[in-house]
Amino acid sequence: MPEAGHYGYKKTDGICDGVCGEVSSTRLHLHPPAPFTRLPFPSPVRSAPRGAGVGSLARLDGSTPRILGAPLGVEAVAVPCLCGVVDLPCSRPGMGDEPVSKAALTMSRLKCALRGFDLRALMVLLIGVPILILMIYVHGQKVTYFLRPIWESPPKPFKTIPHYYHENVTMENLCKLHGWKVRDIPRRVFDAVLFSNELDILEIRWNELSPYVSEFVLLESNSTFTGIKKPLHFKENKHRFGFAKSRLTYGNIGGRFVKAENPFVEESYQRVALDRLLKLARIEDDDLLIMSDVDEIPSGHTIDLLRWCDDIPDILHLQLRNYLYSFEFFLDDKSWRASIHKYKPGKTRYAHFRQTDELLADSGWHCSFCFRYISDFAFKMQAYSHVDRIRFKYFLNPERIQDVICRGADLFDMLPEEYTFQEIIAKLGPIPSTYSGVHLPSYLLKNVERFRYLLPGNCRRESG
Repeated sequence: MPEAGHYGYKKTDGICDGVCGEVSSTRLHLHPPAPFTRLPFPSPVRSAPRGAGVGSLARLDGSTPRILGAPLGVEAVAVPCLCGVVDLPCSRPGMGDEPVSKAALTMSRLKCALRGFDLRALMVLLIGVPILILMIYVHGQKVTYFLRPIWESPPKPFKTIPHYYHENVTMENLCKLHGWKVRDIPRRVFDAVLFSNELDILEIRWNELSPYVSEFVLLESNSTFTGIKKPLHFKENKHRFGFAKSRLTYGNIGGRFVKAENPFVEESYQRVALDRLLKLARIEDDDLLIMSDVDEIPSGHTIDLLRWCDDIPDILHLQLRNYLYSFEFFLDDKSWRASIHKYKPGKTRYAHFRQTDELLADSGWHCSFCFRYISDFAFKMQAYSHVDRIRFKYFLNPERIQDVICRGADLFDMLPEEYTFQEIIAKLGPIPSTYSGVHLPSYLLKNVERFRYLLPGNCRRESG
């Protein structure tokens, strides 16, 4: 077969088959018999039949190709498929040499490009991909938490120490049950906290610990961990804590208010300041130091046990019963960040992370987001170090917050923070209500009328 001309035939030209052979706006078909050869453009190597025009096709036998269905006597010319190689004027039968518009040629090329493309696949891309992106934006955090067992291994398990207590058992026997010896005199106990705005919980905490604590140490700032300016709530409400006045070392520190800073930096800054305040409180070697957030409340009998017993570990984490919003919604017993230290000058640093493998079982309560007012919920959501969990502004809507509290759902619409799929699935959905008020802080039960909102069956909150 003769070789093609200089505008050549390429294998890729096949995508333009639907444009080849078009006359006017109607797709026409050529008779298939005798093979064609291309005549080079612009200088043909041989004479084309009359009326064929420059650059047209001719059969090897010299005859002009007829268009299927064209009437006798009409010379119809097939438009060559150049597909963008060269722009030739195309003639329409019976209309002389009027060129086809550029728009028509562009549409022909577009048809070439889209030929064989599945329209349904295009619709899936145009509709499905945006929906997928939206779902990832809305629920991406949930997906991440659900897949956590894949990309993060569980931490090393604690060595849990059994905890024995009964009010009718002597301290000597209690110490023996734990493998410890009883002391002649108890150690001094210092309870140190960073304070934000949890006035009710602080009152319950200090009254629970008051018989056993030698010195209360409290530091507050005019800045939240996220850099929001706030009042000095404790200073304005000191009258509520008159029982602790003689044993209180109080301090306040100005916030740094650094924009766009990681909240944990401000938190660390305040904890370092609390270390300095402890020295002002004259803590000494071998004194017991309680390190915990205000809402992490050790039970009084736990602190009494540890101050009276010798040979206790230098550092001991406390396992607390984990509650959410009130003592109605018991989540689990996995709260462990509270800790007790035998103070060592120059070594002990106030911290809120894991510092040992030893954990004393059933040592108190952690009541997270246990507030009287809806406004306090919204404030803490924006104030504490996990502010990134507020993905949408409507999370702060008072009506939504109230609904979430009464259902025992999650304020941030998150999945459980667990390390196995079994534990994640087991905790999906709202927390079931519990109606047990047994073994709660005694001060809470003695002042039910003031703190009823913290007891089972009282989920409604004041607006504040």
